[in-house]
Amino acid sequence: MEILLAAEAEPPVTWDCPHCGQPAGQDVQNPPGRQRAEPYKSHLAYVKERRSEADAEAILAEALAELRQRRGRR
Repeated sequence: MEILLAAEAEPPVTWDCPHCGQPAGQDVQNPPGRQRAEPYKSHLAYVKERRSEADAEAILAEALAELRQRRGRR
């Protein structure tokens, strides 16, 4: 994965990986160690903790109804 920085920016020693959330760095031979004991959770995982399947289906049905209504008006 390639991380892009501004040309004048000083690259950080470590940063959080956008895929797994674990520390990442420039030294491929000596990567930073894991800092988190719990596994990385995606946004979807957090949403699934807060909402039930029935809630998700209701929200999806509402969004689809709004989309269909807007497309019908064009």
